[in-house]
Amino acid sequence: MAAFFLILALVPLVLLLSIFAFTPRSKGSRNLPPGSFGWPIMGETLEFLFGKPEKFVFERMNKYSPDIFKTKILGEETAVICGPKGHKFLFSNEQKLFTAFRPHSMQKIFRSYQKPSVAPAPVSRDDEAKILKSPGFLKPEALVRYLGKMDSITQQHLQTHWEVNDVVKGFPFAKSLTLTLACRFFLGTDDPERIARLVSKFDDITLGLHSIPVNFPGTIFYKANRAAAGIRRELRTIIGEKKAAMATGAPMQDILSHMIVVTDPSGKYMPEAEIADKIMGLLVAGYSTVATAMTFFMKYVGERPDIYEKILAEQLEVSASKKPGEVLDWEDTQKMKYSWKVLSEVMRLTPPLQGTFRVALTDFTYAGYTIPKGWKVYWTVSSTNKNHEFFPEPETFDPSRYDDANAFPPFTFVPFGGGARMCPGKEYARLAILTFVHNVVKRFKWEVILPNEQIIGDMMPTPQKGLPIRLIRHH
Repeated sequence: MAAFFLILALVPLVLLLSIFAFTPRSKGSRNLPPGSFGWPIMGETLEFLFGKPEKFVFERMNKYSPDIFKTKILGEETAVICGPKGHKFLFSNEQKLFTAFRPHSMQKIFRSYQKPSVAPAPVSRDDEAKILKSPGFLKPEALVRYLGKMDSITQQHLQTHWEVNDVVKGFPFAKSLTLTLACRFFLGTDDPERIARLVSKFDDITLGLHSIPVNFPGTIFYKANRAAAGIRRELRTIIGEKKAAMATGAPMQDILSHMIVVTDPSGKYMPEAEIADKIMGLLVAGYSTVATAMTFFMKYVGERPDIYEKILAEQLEVSASKKPGEVLDWEDTQKMKYSWKVLSEVMRLTPPLQGTFRVALTDFTYAGYTIPKGWKVYWTVSSTNKNHEFFPEPETFDPSRYDDANAFPPFTFVPFGGGARMCPGKEYARLAILTFVHNVVKRFKWEVILPNEQIIGDMMPTPQKGLPIRLIRHH
């Protein structure tokens, strides 16, 4: 009986200790942003990953502050900075107040070459960005040389997969095309069987990038890790083939060849495992976002014949200036102004990229609140893209929004980010998508068979049935 009363007396103490253990510590007298850390351990991760991104953001902007709120997502205490002013603040203070950060799920998927005994640093995409920028692979003058190949690959894909069919699925086609383009550009390979083997693996990785890093069979993260291991094996084989080809003196102009021969300041070559992981990161970046933009272009334009006719007129005008069989060049893409307005509206309505993380390098103040050093900072297109203050009737597809360059404030529409860390592949993506648009509208008109098809996935929007469309050939 005495033991029973002792246990009973200890219950309130245990409850108090539990509450204390799961209550976020006060950061002294600092004025933290308003918001909630949500549930113990999990925070608000489930709402962030599996609710509509704009719903997650707008609910908290309305409840706490239109400028900033705190939350806990993917295991991190995070300040979400909102609106055009927030975007400008973030893009203007790179490497001063914060630097890029990858969630732990991304770190584990993309950093296999780090020894387990070494605690992984909060890595970003800086290394990959440096690789792309240093030899100028993504500069306009370099992309001009690749544009003709991009055009030829796109034409070949349409002939192989669409010309022989009356009904096709837009999403699988867009994924196959974008991965073919990325493999040709980054790896210098366009083996169709090899690329077909990789498509489903890249889908699994993309889903796992923003996931709870629980590595049990059946989880999203487990599938992503298995897919990454499979891609690494394929890439190691390609690296071996590339080295053998380079040893014969064959000319190489792809990014993989550059990574094989580049050395660090001490003269050491990059290990193959590291090359494989970095190339995998580049391929993922050049795959899902471009495929998403192409897919939803097909959806929204297929539902709007009036918009299709304007695009067709513009693209036929481009074709009229070409000789038979001549591929696209840089000047041609500069003429596709209306097509790019349409694509901008596609990316506003269904963003291929929701946002990215930063980590605070020091305590800093924004909108009257203090964000402590080490906190993560998240910026998201959701705080502006669907905001009626900047885009009246935000759910309506309306390319005329972009007729007036001053129609909405700077930093309102930032599909590729901004500042020093603007997506280094922005121009590559623009050319890939415009090349697709040029070739598809010249050949076909199309009807969306399931206009009410459910869009699943919140971080990676996906038409549930693959976007089946009926093709109508031009005569």
